[in-house]
Amino acid sequence: MMIAASGMAAAMTSLTASASNVANAESAGPAPGFSPVNAQSPASAYQPAVVIETSMAGGGVSATVTRSSPGTILSYDPTAPFANMQGMVAVPNVDYATEAVNQLSARMAFSANVKVFQAANRNLDTLLNILV
Repeated sequence: MMIAASGMAAAMTSLTASASNVANAESAGPAPGFSPVNAQSPASAYQPAVVIETSMAGGGVSATVTRSSPGTILSYDPTAPFANMQGMVAVPNVDYATEAVNQLSARMAFSANVKVFQAANRNLDTLLNILV
């Protein structure tokens, strides 16, 4: 049950990170190396999250959230108040197709781990009924 629970937690972490990436995909910030004079400008663009899953000794999985590299790409938006002299701003390096796949994978992993958890719970219930 603990292995399935760790898998569910990792899937939730993956889904949360991907949802955050999609929600912030259109946010922009100043291009690297450019300091805008406008105090209302964002300090930097959103850095997309990447989840790294590693297996744990004894079974299970651990999910660690890190930042994508490169986190931003340049985009042309001369109307942005924080655009540099060439009209470039930094936007998060988010690929919607990749995020859709990540979300579907997280959903399927969570569902599979729920099934494992339910099967282990049924086996435990049966064992307890036999012993009582």
